[in-house]
Amino acid sequence: MDQPRRIAVALGDPAGIGAEVVLKALANRRVQQAVEPVLFGCRRWLLEQYHTLRQREQPVVDPRDLHLVDMPLAEPVSCGQATAAGGAASFAWLTAACRAVLDRHCQALATAPIAKHCWQAAGHAYPGQTERLAQLAGGIRASMLFTARSPQGDWRLNTLLATTHLPLKQALQTLSPNLVQNQLTVLGRFCRQYRGQPVLKVAGLNPHAGEAGHLGSEERDWLEPCLKEWQALHPDCTVLGPEPPDACWLDAGRAWRGHGHAADGYLALYHDQGLIPTKLIAFDEAVNTTLGLPFIRTSPDHGTAFSLAGQGLAREGSMVAALLAAAELEPLPTLQNRPSP
Repeated sequence: MDQPRRIAVALGDPAGIGAEVVLKALANRRVQQAVEPVLFGCRRWLLEQYHTLRQREQPVVDPRDLHLVDMPLAEPVSCGQATAAGGAASFAWLTAACRAVLDRHCQALATAPIAKHCWQAAGHAYPGQTERLAQLAGGIRASMLFTARSPQGDWRLNTLLATTHLPLKQALQTLSPNLVQNQLTVLGRFCRQYRGQPVLKVAGLNPHAGEAGHLGSEERDWLEPCLKEWQALHPDCTVLGPEPPDACWLDAGRAWRGHGHAADGYLALYHDQGLIPTKLIAFDEAVNTTLGLPFIRTSPDHGTAFSLAGQGLAREGSMVAALLAAAELEPLPTLQNRPSP
């Protein structure tokens, strides 16, 4: 970009590694050239984190040189200790950062990790940040896509989740032909930015993608027909699947290392089915991007890492990637303003 993009940065759970990875990422020269950050968090807490990291000789930016919207902690929070107070703070910081983007004070949103159980303890019954952002944006349908640019070239690993933060039993009950087709449309629209006629892979639900009904009937009964129907309506895309889940991302692993070609996008039917291969391939580079919002939102692909908090050991690579993606990506026009009943 010619000019840095103004990015609202919600600092995540104060007991986690959010402050550390953000302060480290903002010391990165590429980030400094691309991003004008506006931080949302507690000034006193952030300065404490900074001084701790400096004592450990960590490369971090001085928060006194940054634009910070000071939202003080209501009570002290200790590194590594998950509490309702931390959940309340991270919820408030995210909400304020999102509203700054919706009010056009900032151009995009990057979020540090939160602890969902701390939100629950604070009385905020959301499965995650994605669902809270969807509500703040007017109750739109939001989708979780994990994207990473290969260090060996211009190819991008793109994994979209058909279902997000749901218990596995509930995710299986939620899956339907309509949901899968909607998510394929979202994935196809995103991938067309990088290739005019994208190839999309859909993972099966059962081992060996059901093996012709011998290991599960979902693929035969509804998934295969719904993919054929979607393909007929979208001739500019090529949809492959349902693929055996244990082999669906093998070509992505090879392409990430610069060997051969891979699909442009992958659709996982439930959370861990997509996140396990994505993190194995590109843990430090992958970015969680929320599609469907009227603005760009990115986040690292890792959690709060309470066990590492306060020790200066957290790697900032995914936060760097999240900030650079927030500066680079453009929001797509929404297909649908509200989720289907």
